[in-house]
Amino acid sequence: MTASAAAPANAEDTGDRRGQWIALHIFYAANPQPLLVDCVAPLIRELTEQDLLAGHFFINYWLEGPHVRLRLRPRTPADEPEVRARAEAAISRFLATRPALYAMGTGYLRELYDILFALEFPEGRPAELVDANGQMLLRPNNSYHYRPYEPEYGKYGGPAGIEVAEWHFQHSSDTVLRAISSMNLHLRPVLLGTAAQLMTVHAGTFLPDREQLVDFLDRYHHYWHRAFAGTDLIGIDEYTRMYDSVAGELGRRVRQILTLVAQGETRRLPGFLRGWAEHTAQLREKVLALATSGELTVSAWSGGDRVLTDPGEALTFLLSPYLHMTNNRLHATIRDEAYLSYLLARVLRESVVSS
Repeated sequence: MTASAAAPANAEDTGDRRGQWIALHIFYAANPQPLLVDCVAPLIRELTEQDLLAGHFFINYWLEGPHVRLRLRPRTPADEPEVRARAEAAISRFLATRPALYAMGTGYLRELYDILFALEFPEGRPAELVDANGQMLLRPNNSYHYRPYEPEYGKYGGPAGIEVAEWHFQHSSDTVLRAISSMNLHLRPVLLGTAAQLMTVHAGTFLPDREQLVDFLDRYHHYWHRAFAGTDLIGIDEYTRMYDSVAGELGRRVRQILTLVAQGETRRLPGFLRGWAEHTAQLREKVLALATSGELTVSAWSGGDRVLTDPGEALTFLLSPYLHMTNNRLHATIRDEAYLSYLLARVLRESVVSS
């Protein structure tokens, strides 16, 4: 993770009296939904009800084996031992009663990890992460480990941008946890439909101009397609074949969502989208405020840091990682993201042409 766009040395330097982030990696070689619903969600609820947390979020990841990265921020430094003890107890209890039974990194998964590993480290595989055969080391299944928390300052806009991102990550995590608990996200059509609607609300809120939105979705799709060119993770032929079967209903739903968002009628959206629309509108205002104040410092592709002050550029720059991480929490794959962005761009482009 990038550490540019320099972070404050410590919490005391900024007058922040919250505890430091705790980062737990829970290695679980199975669909993470049971872990999230039966362990992570109740743990967060318990810690919140006991007024022990100042923040929380999670992501799914693959490095060293499939795992959930759980981030917990104690309300104060004095609360850290209690937060750690409760987290360890909850995780240990879950792993003992409902362990993942799949083997780590065999067959297709080993091939997938090799592809992702090569893409993550194009300049060479770090020696501390590989075995004698040059393959990625895997952590024991059904285990957890503490790791340093390393915010991606360059990706999210420096210290001020990370504050906003962490606030957003908590809401994104809570939204996904509620969706997993109440919807049949283990069914792929439901998962993809949910992800598509959340993407539409978020992207439509950030980029209300329809042509700009289509252009963004095109670039979002092509980014994943180029990044994974030469692998079998991203395809497009099947996207074209599948489009006709979903275009009608998807187009109607997407246009309805965007119209309600544009008209400020988000209270008419379905429940899980209504709260999401309210949140993303607040997030948009926070991003615009940071851009206006000159507090968004990001890492440039060409190297070094630069400050984003143009509102449109700031919204577009941050929208990509925001979308990606919400999809990640839903356990939507990179292939899913490429597929969904292709579908959304195409239905919107064709609706613009026909209007």
